[in-house]
Amino acid sequence: MDTTGPAFPFTIDNLGRVATQTGDENLRARIIQVLLTAPGERVNLPEFGCGLRELLFDPNNEILAATTEFAINRALVRWLGDEILVEQVGVTHDDGTLEVEVVYVRRDSLETGRVKIAF
Repeated sequence: MDTTGPAFPFTIDNLGRVATQTGDENLRARIIQVLLTAPGERVNLPEFGCGLRELLFDPNNEILAATTEFAINRALVRWLGDEILVEQVGVTHDDGTLEVEVVYVRRDSLETGRVKIAF
């Protein structure tokens, strides 16, 4: 069963209503929200998120990659564990660029999906 939620980023549709997303689009948006939200940023859910942006200021090396993989995996299992199985979190780093790829399986349809973000 596909769930519907507000569009990410937040927008207003042509009818003046809050834009919504359904299915894979909604799930990908929710994964990105977990990745980009820093703990303490949401008032009613102070533990929500994984603090990915905070890791950007650390030295770009293998330790950062391992720390990032652990933080992302833990946050996704905690906040979206009822909807997805995290298959793999890949973090690659080059000079000045950190790329994160999350491979997941939807629990309702057993379909594999990917979300990729680069900083």
